[in-house]
Amino acid sequence: MKYIQNNTNGDGCIFCLALEANDDAQSLIFYRGQNVFMILNRYPYTSGHIMCVPYDHKSRLDELTRETRNEMMDLINKSVQVLQSVYDPEGFNVGWNLGGCAGAGVAFHLHAHIVPRWSGDTSFMTAIGQTRVLPESLDETFNRVKEAWDKY
Repeated sequence: MKYIQNNTNGDGCIFCLALEANDDAQSLIFYRGQNVFMILNRYPYTSGHIMCVPYDHKSRLDELTRETRNEMMDLINKSVQVLQSVYDPEGFNVGWNLGGCAGAGVAFHLHAHIVPRWSGDTSFMTAIGQTRVLPESLDETFNRVKEAWDKY
């Protein structure tokens, strides 16, 4: 998580900064809901790795309103459907890392990951070389996901 610790944008939450940037395509935000927004992971595990993030800068599920939690679940469900239509993965990892010790790179602003998965998608490059190989650019992923999201 060096990219988070060495944030070149200065102090602040990467999610809050993305919201304030007023350039959704540049920030990789492809949907803004009532209480939640959807954003591509800038450092994805695989193509189509997206996140569901509440507008409220909270670190715990019980700090969110019921409406926000419900909207998150609805959008996570839609995310799986959209990503299935775009990438045809064999499965998904969906979930939260609550707290730094649980693997949260941004522990102070709750967010859920939706990651399409395929058999054998974790190669020696990730495990040994600490390098990820993606078959498409973030711009292409953004365009494909946003187009499918808007149609769904």
